Amino acid sequence: MSAALAETWAIGARVSTYLLAGVPAAALDASPSGKGRTVRDLFAHIHDVRLLWLKAARPDLMDGLEKVGSGSRADHAALAAALDASAAAIERLVADAAAGDGRVKGFKPHVTAFVGYLLSHDAHHRGQVAQALRLAGTPLDKKVSFGLWEWGVR
Repeated sequence: MSAALAETWAIGARVSTYLLAGVPAAALDASPSGKGRTVRDLFAHIHDVRLLWLKAARPDLMDGLEKVGSGSRADHAALAAALDASAAAIERLVADAAAGDGRVKGFKPHVTAFVGYLLSHDAHHRGQVAQALRLAGTPLDKKVSFGLWEWGVR
């Protein structure tokens, strides 16, 4: 069961990176209302929240990971690298917790709920990205939109 839970997390995390790859570079600075978080900031936020949980639960998995931060000028490659690295560290946290006592330090009730929480967090912000792009006049390509649901190939 621990392998399946870690794999579920990894698939969901790859969906976020897949979405990023489908965002035109010129649209990274789009925002849902013209103010607030940009598309770039939303991806940075996804990564940064993962780091918050790693810092609280498994600081030993933080080696080499750095916050991207709101207002960053990170490009696609930098954002993708950050997302991939934080996803891998969370996958390790999940696998270890599932193979151990089933708990994540600082999170209740258990590691399965933790995965659900983080998947929901990522999905919420993926929706904000799609909305920001649509409002900016650069909606997601239909292939990318449908691809977000193709978990069997992500």
